[in-house]
Amino acid sequence: MHTAVFAIALWATSALARPQVPGESFTGTVGNDTVAGISSGPDANGKYEICGIGIRANFIAYGASISNLFLNDTSGIERDVVGGFDNASYYGVDRQHPHFGGVPGRYANRIKNSSFVIDGETFNILPNENPTPDHPHGIDTLHGGPDGWDWRNWTLVAHTHNSITFSLTDPDGDQGFPGEVVSYVTYTLGNMTWDLRMVAIATTKVTPIMLSSHTYWNLDGYANNETGTALNHSLWLPYAGQRIGTDPILIPTGDILANQPGSLNDFYSAPKQIGANFSNPDLVGNCGFNCTGYDTAYVNNRQAPYDWREEGPVARLRSAWSGIQLDVFSDQDAFQVYSCGGQNGSMALKSTQGLHGVADRPRTIQQYGCVVMEVEDYIDGINQPEWGRDKKQIFGPGDEPFLLQASYKFSLNDTAVGLLGFGSG
Repeated sequence: MHTAVFAIALWATSALARPQVPGESFTGTVGNDTVAGISSGPDANGKYEICGIGIRANFIAYGASISNLFLNDTSGIERDVVGGFDNASYYGVDRQHPHFGGVPGRYANRIKNSSFVIDGETFNILPNENPTPDHPHGIDTLHGGPDGWDWRNWTLVAHTHNSITFSLTDPDGDQGFPGEVVSYVTYTLGNMTWDLRMVAIATTKVTPIMLSSHTYWNLDGYANNETGTALNHSLWLPYAGQRIGTDPILIPTGDILANQPGSLNDFYSAPKQIGANFSNPDLVGNCGFNCTGYDTAYVNNRQAPYDWREEGPVARLRSAWSGIQLDVFSDQDAFQVYSCGGQNGSMALKSTQGLHGVADRPRTIQQYGCVVMEVEDYIDGINQPEWGRDKKQIFGPGDEPFLLQASYKFSLNDTAVGLLGFGSG
């Protein structure tokens, strides 16, 4: 291992890099050791468990993905609030591959024309979206290509009672990207919190890097007897007065658009339900050609310098039915919201989710049955030099590593008060 990479690995997986659950001691494990009663090996379903206070979660090596996230609602009933599969083996064979809970890379979201220019050299990477007769594999690249990082098995490098770290080495030329990249992803549970840290190091050549977490949320755990969708969830994006303009296939046009107060894309002036404007015909096409809903990259307009942990959440998601509220804190400058318009009712729920014995609702994720919230930088920023994202998205040997940090803080809120300010009710 390169000396610099080894140093970053120690930093990325050190106790200092992971907040500890109050009152618990830290002990690292590698291999088949057991720590605090938890084996570092996977369970019968191929999942690794970690626990915090009032929260527990399962992760899998495939895509370094979160597969289950459990916490109690205001009725004291435990809910599994993220999308996924019951068994880890199914992630690699599911034909839809919805990027359930994984780490898309080496470049998240879309790349226009499956190409980019670095230092005057054009790189053509593998396309995997929007096929045409002339381009049967697609005309753009989504989430790193047909074999992006969330399609691969990562290596477990550390596992404790409340934290887990995975690593991936992406070789030079894979999917057409230049240079080797080594990445470490650490997930930690605290007191009703889920923290994540993603580190990626370009070891041999200058290359684009932009990572994210592609988690599907339903804060009702699909157990709401009134609706199987997430359109009842309220969303607030207090810094998102602007969004990145896109064309009908969701490729950025280069425009940064204002979200006028009261408009379809306004979630910043006040919280509103995700489904509040679904009866408005103007919402058709808002998430791409003939698509109703959201698949939108919002800009986090925060005045520098700021402490991302203290500045306030970049997003608040809440279900009045379960009373579960999620505040997302992030060091990233953009935030993608996808209202799951592409779901078609064919994706089965996990055994830990949904209503049982109810004949009129299938145990599947229906259209708009979830919301994906991606902490990330400006999408396709490598093809928009006027945005000045190079220092955030282009990395070479000897540079500081790519770093993404986010904290998901949960609370219980049985009133509407918590939607009006940063504190929960």
